[in-house]
Amino acid sequence: MRALLVISVGVTCAAALTLPLAAPALSAPLPHSASAGPPSLSPESSPRSPGAGPPSVRAAGLPEAESRAAGEAAGSTQSLPLEPLPAPSDRVADAGAAAGQGLAQRDARPFSLVGVVWEDAEAELHGTVQVRTRATGGESWSGWQDVETHNAEHAADLGSDERSSGPVRGATAPLWVGDSDGVEVRVRPEAADPQGRSKAAPLPEGLRLELVDPGEDPAPAAEPAPETAPEPARAAPVSRTAPTATFAVNPPPPTTTPAVVPEALTAESAATSAVNADLAPLGATVIPALTKAETEEEAAIVAAGAKPYIGPRPKIITRKGWGADESLRERNFAYTKTVKAAFVHHSATGNNYTCSQAPSVLRSIYRYHVKSSGWRDFGYNFAVDKCGNIYEGRAGGVAKAVLGAHTLGFNTNTMGVAVLGTYSSTNPPAAAVTAVSKLTAWKLGLFGANPKGKVTLVSGGSNKYKAGTQVKMNVISGHRDGFATECPGARLYKKLGTARTSSAKLQGR
Repeated sequence: MRALLVISVGVTCAAALTLPLAAPALSAPLPHSASAGPPSLSPESSPRSPGAGPPSVRAAGLPEAESRAAGEAAGSTQSLPLEPLPAPSDRVADAGAAAGQGLAQRDARPFSLVGVVWEDAEAELHGTVQVRTRATGGESWSGWQDVETHNAEHAADLGSDERSSGPVRGATAPLWVGDSDGVEVRVRPEAADPQGRSKAAPLPEGLRLELVDPGEDPAPAAEPAPETAPEPARAAPVSRTAPTATFAVNPPPPTTTPAVVPEALTAESAATSAVNADLAPLGATVIPALTKAETEEEAAIVAAGAKPYIGPRPKIITRKGWGADESLRERNFAYTKTVKAAFVHHSATGNNYTCSQAPSVLRSIYRYHVKSSGWRDFGYNFAVDKCGNIYEGRAGGVAKAVLGAHTLGFNTNTMGVAVLGTYSSTNPPAAAVTAVSKLTAWKLGLFGANPKGKVTLVSGGSNKYKAGTQVKMNVISGHRDGFATECPGARLYKKLGTARTSSAKLQGR
């Protein structure tokens, strides 16, 4: 049994005050196989037919993907160093325009998600990143798509184990482009002020394009039989205990067994079979039924005396359900004392995905967070797709206070929920907002939090609040409430009031 470690609060960004853990698997720099430049391929050796695409594409070599250990799940990352680009014709030389970087049209092995990373995690990319891609087996190219450049607000905290382990890099947000085998990218720095009041900021050093292949969906699993007797699908709010006040590394299961398992938990087991049938169109992913041990563990999170309202446990697709390769992440877990608030995000990966592709989107983001950005695991605690399906994010236990990497300065004692998509100018689907309500009603209820209430959080340091600042926020807040960012997008942010009201109703308030 591992000893419990008491940790001080007051951390910044993702994975704030991460516990001193065993040396992570990513302690050495990532093997960028294309660092010496890809070998040229003759038309005969190209995976596409001779004559496909422009000459620059046909002549481009294909870099080797990173090697995978035996038994590792399918999926790969191609990492390509960017090259200098000629200055655009609309910029005048004496205006101080800094040189851009990019890659001309080229072939690549199939990939579905793109992003740009650089070596110094402290450096910011002030400029624009645009990509266009070619669908696998096709000839035409997409239009230019913008990649969100300001992703520092999602990075691991300064001074944290996750941040100081060595491989953490600066990174843009990832962009889902679908199954593709051709890519072109251009990165342009912000132009200098024509009046000479400011100079163009240089681009960060070591820019690389990351092309992520999520691999195949997991094989359908046999549906486990519920270990608890069926209960009514709807249960009244249940009294629970208060959360513990300790941090733990891989804590053992509860040593005591509750005398009575709350109805809200046993009801979930009865409801699981129905949702498994609904998931058949999504690749036949099966959600394991809530076992008796899990219901007892969840009940043990709360202690005698407190009487919080708890919404019904929603249907959650596990990491195994969406195909997470557990060999990629840091093997240990980090926990905070409680969950006082939930921060809602959008993934900024675009809206061009179907709900059946959501597991692939998640595997791509996971690989980008770990292999490309150098994080210990998937950054968000949970994810929600446009159809309202809820997914387990960072590992450690969906009912526990797992320390995530989602809101710079406010990761301690909070949870992060990412709605897959970009909702700056697009309305989020009602199903996604409803899913956020269901998830927060249950998870916040476990720790006695009122979704319509306010809470005071201590900033660990962000571009909006200095470290140590006490900030009063909504229990369900948007990312922009803790950091100067557009996230979770203006349209999704406007829906948070609806989510708070619905979440509180589900708690019986």
